[in-house]
Amino acid sequence: MNILKFGGSSLASPDRIKLVAETVQEHLKNDSTIAVFSAFGGVTNDLLLMAELASAEDDSYKEILSKNEKRHLEAVKELIPVQSQSAILSRIKTEFNRLETLYEGVYLLNELSNKTRHVVSGFGEILSSLIIAEYFRSLEINVGFADSREIVVCRNMNEKVQVNYEETYANIKNYFQNAQNDLYVVPGFVAKTSQGVPSTLGRGGSDFTAAIFAGALEAEEVLIYTDVNGMYTANPSLVPQAYPLKNISYEEAMELSHFGAKVLYPPTLQPLLDKQIRIHIKNTFKPGEEGTVISRSSKENFRWVTGITHIDSIKLLNIEGSGMVGIPGFSKRFFEVLFQENINVVLITQASSEHSICIAVKDDEAEAAKEALDEAFEAEIEHKKIKPVQIEENVAIIALVGDSMKSHHGLSGKMFSALGNNNINIRAIAQGSSERNISAVIAKKDVKKALNTLHEQFFEVPSKELNLFITGVGNVGSKLLAQLKKQEKYLLEKLRLKVRVLGLSNSRKMYFDEEGIDLENWQELLENGEQANKQQFFDKVNNLNLRNSIFVDNTASAEIAGWYKEYLANSISVVTCNKIACADDFVNYQQLQNLAREYGASFLYETNVGAGLPIIDTLKNLVASGDRIQKIQAVLSGSLNFVFNTYKAKDPFYKTVEMAMKEGYTEPDPKIDLSGVDVARKILILARESGLKMELEDIEREDFLSEESLNSETNEEFFELLKQDEPKFQEIYNSAEENNAQLKYVAQLEGGKAKVGLQEVGADHPFYNLSGSDNIVLFFTDRYSEQPLIVKGAGAGADVTASGIFADVIRIGKK
Repeated sequence: MNILKFGGSSLASPDRIKLVAETVQEHLKNDSTIAVFSAFGGVTNDLLLMAELASAEDDSYKEILSKNEKRHLEAVKELIPVQSQSAILSRIKTEFNRLETLYEGVYLLNELSNKTRHVVSGFGEILSSLIIAEYFRSLEINVGFADSREIVVCRNMNEKVQVNYEETYANIKNYFQNAQNDLYVVPGFVAKTSQGVPSTLGRGGSDFTAAIFAGALEAEEVLIYTDVNGMYTANPSLVPQAYPLKNISYEEAMELSHFGAKVLYPPTLQPLLDKQIRIHIKNTFKPGEEGTVISRSSKENFRWVTGITHIDSIKLLNIEGSGMVGIPGFSKRFFEVLFQENINVVLITQASSEHSICIAVKDDEAEAAKEALDEAFEAEIEHKKIKPVQIEENVAIIALVGDSMKSHHGLSGKMFSALGNNNINIRAIAQGSSERNISAVIAKKDVKKALNTLHEQFFEVPSKELNLFITGVGNVGSKLLAQLKKQEKYLLEKLRLKVRVLGLSNSRKMYFDEEGIDLENWQELLENGEQANKQQFFDKVNNLNLRNSIFVDNTASAEIAGWYKEYLANSISVVTCNKIACADDFVNYQQLQNLAREYGASFLYETNVGAGLPIIDTLKNLVASGDRIQKIQAVLSGSLNFVFNTYKAKDPFYKTVEMAMKEGYTEPDPKIDLSGVDVARKILILARESGLKMELEDIEREDFLSEESLNSETNEEFFELLKQDEPKFQEIYNSAEENNAQLKYVAQLEGGKAKVGLQEVGADHPFYNLSGSDNIVLFFTDRYSEQPLIVKGAGAGADVTASGIFADVIRIGKK
């Protein structure tokens, strides 16, 4: 005999019920069938809500009741021919009249008992099954209605269900001993007590009903039809990359269902284990999909970890104190109190010092558990031997599950390392001796990040997802986006990096897409975005709480640089070409470095010096390897190098500066480059990376611009003053020509002092032939004392700066 079960989502509308009927008819071709049905989607929630409203003397329950009655009557009218509707319409109205009477009683008494809850919550299954049975009759199928309230016997203690299998199995066997019908429609979830009082099997109990019938009749398989393709490696609504499992064992299914996997009601496995009856979970709407088979072993599951799951409706209870240490029977008393209060413990962990016990319980049982424990240990608490029970809220349990975990070393290490690298703090850990489950308690806000992190670690092709939030989409930012789009396939195939841009902002607009922004038309998306707001941008990034989040700053804004500490303090890495933060007061620079270390985030700013050149990285490696910096000489401004390589005193100096601006070699305010402030910031950064505590004002700066031009307020005013100072620039140029030298704006660090200024460089110096916008740095160290270590190349331009930022992003991805 086939045994099928259909969930509420499969019965949410008449069209879906027709689809279910097609599936049932396919099974009827092979054998007689028992079909167990849940309530129509959402009805059970409404039934319980109405009970709560009625008990609170809120008569709005009547409106909800009327809406549900209308829904069921309309289903009858759509599914069943007019000539056959009379009897079933009358039956449905009778059931709703009974419901109305029950709710009126609750309303008048202002009281809602557990017994009443069980009675009213079971009406959904009765109503749906009666309608569906009549629909099958209209299809000329030989149908019987097996009312599980007359067959399944249970004992209920609040929400805890105990089935009387001996009596229930006898009832089922007697009922089907002389079965004559092809199809039996059975309402799931509902049952009765030994005294004949209507009851239920707990939320999700329709699965349990099907399993009970299968166990009694010793069927080969139970097919559970739902709205997904089986049990997944993780919750697909939280982990987009999750995929259905083909085969898992009973034990794995039990662990996954107990720890929050919604596809299967945990007690369902109880009647099936001993008799080795398979469970096949299928998709009602995609019956051709393989689904998941639950059987003795998951022989086709080649992975060590089968699934990742979580429970988020829990609270932690912690009891601690010296009065627990070495006291025999303390744990017995502790758990006996919880047993007497009928409180289920989800997770247990105890320190080896016996100084504390930590448990997790359902969130709606935490206060009762605390009250009972505090009362039981009142004497110890009064004498300060132990502290009152502490409740910790806003936590969740995540768990790795798999039969093969016990045969593989290092899984716990990989799990906790992956979580730690994403700054997910672990509050408690539990692992059974079977090693089939490793559980950890974390903050509820970190659940999505944790599940995705672990899924990436254990289930996906070895790759890493980076989530970028970019501010500044001008010259550099637009080039970066183009490079990211172009290299998308290469990064995934060669470096196993999946780089997604989830947020964009300029000074006017900002735009977010949690699925990843389409880089083909980001300009249009951004233009139609919301008004830019730095606080809201940060809040959005922080609230998304995604693993491997990176804030990318392509601006020269001091205000945006001021936000770095907020990002780093929330474990969001920062990549920037903005020099202001690293050239700020030393205490602020040091704070950013400390925050990055403390919160496990990366703070990378390679493009602060030399655009795409590996100058800072080279210096860091020298220092980290124990080398000592003696002197640094450098041409660090691609802008100034371009200007002085281009200026020949034939065309005015201001024309050369205008050309540099148009080519993107200077900042929007060219004074920043020509004043030497930009170079001073760069040598300051190198000084700090060398280990020196130095401020910007400590850098000696020799200006070649007049004081008036340096103090100009607009670019127009600045260029006008450059025109007036042309004779001075020609004089500087001619002096270099006469000395057969080149003009270079040089930065130097030596003996703990730094200076920047325009110099004439002779033909024998490495700087002499530096062309275009190139940068060059000479590192004189203990190891490179005679011949310096030289880093040379393009040091300005949007493309190379963007590539430097890109390289920093990749550097984070390869950590």
